[in-house]
Amino acid sequence: MSGHENQPEGFWQSCRDPIILTLVGGAIDTIGFIALFGFFTAHVTGNLVLAGAAWVKGGAGIWIKLAAIPLFILTVLITKALIDRSEHKHRTLSLLFLFEGLFLFVFMFAGLGFEPFDNPSSVHVAITGGLGLIALAIRNTSSKTLIKHISPSTMMTGNTTQLGIDLSNYLRNRTAAHKQALVKSFSIVFGFVVGAFLGAFLYVKLDFWSVAFFVVPIFYLSYLAAQQRFKTPE
Repeated sequence: MSGHENQPEGFWQSCRDPIILTLVGGAIDTIGFIALFGFFTAHVTGNLVLAGAAWVKGGAGIWIKLAAIPLFILTVLITKALIDRSEHKHRTLSLLFLFEGLFLFVFMFAGLGFEPFDNPSSVHVAITGGLGLIALAIRNTSSKTLIKHISPSTMMTGNTTQLGIDLSNYLRNRTAAHKQALVKSFSIVFGFVVGAFLGAFLYVKLDFWSVAFFVVPIFYLSYLAAQQRFKTPE
């Protein structure tokens, strides 16, 4: 065995994939929230909470947030069926990243074509939000199956909890293993935060064209997976 194989991985080498995933997840969720009257493209929880609040307060757009649930489930069913039928893990992961990127592109062009959005209950808001939701439902399915060794990249409650646990462990016992765990959990939360702020900034400046900046990294991950350079569990 060569000496290179015994060397510990560098920060970017070990954290590249989760940072890219969380950065894109934070950005797309923020862009959708700003542009589409508080619609969450990345997860169901926020849409359920906002639907309940809108129902009590008499707000608009309840049907769109509720319709996100069956659309999300349907996307998961189709994606999981594709995964189950595949025999090549890296090729399937590459294909799913490709589909995610393509749906994000369509999400971007739908937003550009349907703007300005002036009615939270409009079909145009539903179509645009639904396209973004499909893209990140594909991501969430991948996260629960093919890349389940990486913490969820579209929601941060569990990851922030893990960051606190890892920080506590490191402060109590400053071993190399605890430090590595802390760096990894910090990079995930940090990537999402940067993505959220960067997505908001670019949307204000570039409107829906901002989405393009976050499609490119997903296509890059698709390429890495096709080349078997995206880390997957053994």
